[in-house]
Amino acid sequence: MKVASPSPRASITRDARPRRTVDSSIDAAISRKVRRAKPGTVFTPALFAGLGGRAAVDKALQRLVARDELRRLSRGLYDKPRHDPLLGTLWPSVDAIVAALTGKDKLRLQPTGAYAANLLGLSDQVPARVEFLTDGTSRTVKAGPMQIVLKRTTPRQMAAAGRTSGLVIQALRSLGPEHVTPQRLEKLRRSVPAAERRTLLDDLSLAPGWMQPTLRALAADK
Repeated sequence: MKVASPSPRASITRDARPRRTVDSSIDAAISRKVRRAKPGTVFTPALFAGLGGRAAVDKALQRLVARDELRRLSRGLYDKPRHDPLLGTLWPSVDAIVAALTGKDKLRLQPTGAYAANLLGLSDQVPARVEFLTDGTSRTVKAGPMQIVLKRTTPRQMAAAGRTSGLVIQALRSLGPEHVTPQRLEKLRRSVPAAERRTLLDDLSLAPGWMQPTLRALAADK
């Protein structure tokens, strides 16, 4: 007796069912992580790599955007929006974006330029272009009105990354010697505890020559 072969339609249906099940499972897992996250958290597809392939994760994120559970900031960058009763929907913080960009790669970043000066209270300017030195790949990421710039640099420039000395050196470098005024140095004395200022001597050799007397003076102050 001749057995009829399954129709193409039936074959497609059987093949598609497991795929829909897998996609649904990835959707549910990512959605759970997003719901548990605090508003303002920033995500990249790499943060969900353990849940499925990149294509499936990208589709799941797109569906969450369509349901307004996530907001797409730029290519490969999403956030769970924060809402303020008066200001409305807020953009994520620089720290949240940087945490997502470094992610599992554990990149080292060193704030530089106007952003470094702002962090130390040496400038009131809140830059729309935030720059970091990195030992990773150079890239630029836009997130709403902000532009996050990662610049690959030399090991010497990254030697003090993550330390007070690294931030102070980059902030003073961005100002230049002519703008390192007594008033700004007094702000540094107030914003950086004496114990941390004394550690500036440990990285004195990493600073340009014109800056070293200033760092010595800051480290010596009580």
